[in-house]
Amino acid sequence: MTAADEVRDPTLPGRLLAVERDALLPLLRARPDADFALPTPACPGWTVRDVLAHCSAVLVRVVESRFEKGVFSPESNERDIAERAEWTNTRVLDELERGMTEAGEVIAERADGAWDPIAFGEWVHAGDVRDGLGEPGAYTGEGRPHALSLLAGITRDRGRPRLQADLDDVDEPLHLGVVSGTRTPARFIGDSATLVRLYTGRAVDGVSYELTGAAVEELNLYG
Repeated sequence: MTAADEVRDPTLPGRLLAVERDALLPLLRARPDADFALPTPACPGWTVRDVLAHCSAVLVRVVESRFEKGVFSPESNERDIAERAEWTNTRVLDELERGMTEAGEVIAERADGAWDPIAFGEWVHAGDVRDGLGEPGAYTGEGRPHALSLLAGITRDRGRPRLQADLDDVDEPLHLGVVSGTRTPARFIGDSATLVRLYTGRAVDGVSYELTGAAVEELNLYG
């Protein structure tokens, strides 16, 4: 990876959201209402609908620049979900589609990239929803290249240990985290979905992978 590869692309979050919107929304609109009440293993206590309501609320806050004190805290997230409790599933999906369509441009305007993790988080939650519904493609799919590029930038911004990921399903190694003058870079061997799970605190039970030079706890962006 060259220095040019580490320069922020402001259009990347929007592209990721658009690709995921086009893949996820038709899938969700075709599911019966009962499926929205299924649990999401990655988000204990939340149903599929709860995750979707959270995602739509976050994106609309970005679009409308509504960031009151305590926004995005667990308490704020629960309030957002509660405010949508009487909505139909269709209305939740309509709001989510609007957010995924309009938020990318707003995120791009933040020159410091502070909101880029929001787009990545939305993509991860889309994987949580697929997982809850028993659908294939959780933490992968057409948005994967964009998501991995965002993940690399986020891990650098948050000072995670340097790691080279040799991915089974990606041709070139992915370099994440920050170079240390005293520490040998860690190495991951496995597939990209497992890498995403490790960095986002999702379960990897029964999945084959190798991680050397770093502890799982050091990778978790949300730990």
